[in-house]
Amino acid sequence: MMESPGRIAFSIGGFDVMWYGVMLAIGILCAFIVIYYRAPKYHGISADRTFMLEVIILIAGIVGTRVYYVIFEWEYYSANPGEILNFRAGGLAIHGGLILGCLVAALLARIYKEKFFNIVDVFFVGIPLGQAIGRWGNFFNSEAHGTPTDLPWAVIVDGVPVHPTFLYESIWCFILVIILWQVDNRRKFVGQTFLLYCILYSAARFFIEGLRTDSLIVYIGSADYKQAQVLSIIVIICAGVLYALFYKRARHLPPGAVNTSFEEDKAVEEPERRGDSSPPADEKPAEEPKETPVENEGEPPAPEEEPKETPVNNEEETTE
Repeated sequence: MMESPGRIAFSIGGFDVMWYGVMLAIGILCAFIVIYYRAPKYHGISADRTFMLEVIILIAGIVGTRVYYVIFEWEYYSANPGEILNFRAGGLAIHGGLILGCLVAALLARIYKEKFFNIVDVFFVGIPLGQAIGRWGNFFNSEAHGTPTDLPWAVIVDGVPVHPTFLYESIWCFILVIILWQVDNRRKFVGQTFLLYCILYSAARFFIEGLRTDSLIVYIGSADYKQAQVLSIIVIICAGVLYALFYKRARHLPPGAVNTSFEEDKAVEEPERRGDSSPPADEKPAEEPKETPVENEGEPPAPEEEPKETPVNNEEETTE
């Protein structure tokens, strides 16, 4: 069984550096490296633009995690407003960061003429790695744990062995990195990596959240539910529908081709990816316009004209 050695990692000049912040910083750095490496190579986003996107979306994500947590714990923070900005004490909700981060990514995609799903695809290969590492900050804070258990891998909190739900999520996120890395290398459609993350992470989070004892609560009517479970169900349904729709459109493509699903250049790119110069069946009428400009160019007469003149000359010679 494991037990937290304490919240403080080390001190500098009387300033305590918390393990929570250390683990978050390591997680963010690792996610940054993965995204920065993959974006230019697999997603066609320049290194400079990738770095800019990372910085802006990171800031939005941090703000989102805190705002989301404060909203659902408003009863406490309204009475203790000075604690709202006390990040070092913990209290970050990953869902808030993901939501605001995606909204900012959509805005940036519009500003810089990038594809939104292409941006989030590469980001959600790195994000689960950051989550997997950052979750260990909960271990040092003795938080985000589950109900009492006698399992050998339990963690000790206040002298009681409990489910290490942070560990369950950390392991699952490491597995997600491996899965999504492979999927992203062979995307059948833009958005596949992101939507698959939404489905797989939300499914695991739903069950892990069922074990937790410190969940944020949402009230629906007179009943109260764990907000992470409610949100997970909504995300699974929405992402599942979009995944099925995009996948259906991509089924006809050959291996290695990527269906942009919503891009106007889809029909133009398909013949090139097949290594075939012939257009799709639904664009056969476009064959004649392709031949016409070739004949009108300032080139020697097409071979078809010579046979027309030859029979005429032959007829004249026979009459003579």
